[in-house]
Amino acid sequence: MNENSALPAMNRLMAEEVPSDSRQARQLARRQTIAETVMAEGSMRIEDLTERFGISLMTAHRDLDDLVDRGLLRKMRGLVSAAPTSLIEASDVYRSVRQSAEKAAMAAAAFEFVESGQAIFMDDSTSVLQIASLIPEKTPLTVITNSLTLMNELKGTRDLSLLGLGGQFHNWCNAFIGRMTTNEISQLRADTLFLSMAAITDDIVFHQSPEMVDTKRAMFDSSAKRILLADHSKFERRALYGMASLDEFDAVIVDDRTPERHLDRMRAKGVNVIVASVTQ
Repeated sequence: MNENSALPAMNRLMAEEVPSDSRQARQLARRQTIAETVMAEGSMRIEDLTERFGISLMTAHRDLDDLVDRGLLRKMRGLVSAAPTSLIEASDVYRSVRQSAEKAAMAAAAFEFVESGQAIFMDDSTSVLQIASLIPEKTPLTVITNSLTLMNELKGTRDLSLLGLGGQFHNWCNAFIGRMTTNEISQLRADTLFLSMAAITDDIVFHQSPEMVDTKRAMFDSSAKRILLADHSKFERRALYGMASLDEFDAVIVDDRTPERHLDRMRAKGVNVIVASVTQ
């Protein structure tokens, strides 16, 4: 997969929240595994998937139809293959279960920057989503987000003022991004921003989507303090559109699997690096 390729047009990428119901959780995990299996193989017979995962042909087609709708896979004449698109890395179905322990550790470290009474921006990233479960500990708060997943996660929280950013909804990230969203953001000012990006190259954060970059940059410019969450895998990836250099952030939170060479280089450049310990 060429992660530097431009994003192709997608008809429909039906994003899905990480469900709490056990059946739905198993379904999401199975679809994630199916997607990764097909990506690794390149293409597979659908009947082979039913045998490998111990599911019926009807269930296999239902799972595959969902993954096709997301733009992750293609299905034709009894075969399924990986879709040649960088949206695979950006899709929430792929991101939701990647580096989950690292994301939880970084979220706990990031939450130290939250103070009761603040207004905070939280982006659509699955790293920042991990902060949601901690929010009730420091209410009252105002949370501003473009993420539909996060809105649903926080909507029942007491003593929380939740501001949902509107604009054009994009299914692949389950969030609102683009010009209308950035216009709304420009009218607001927050104490702190929590965000993550797809990749870090030459100590600059990148993403595959220019609209996403514009939206996150608008949050960045409208916040007094900026906190970046970046697990170790971000240093191994590439994306096309740059947003900001690491030294523009007030803190860069990484996990303890981040190679020392990256930590030493960032610190030498004056970046405030915080290493979150992952609970084993």
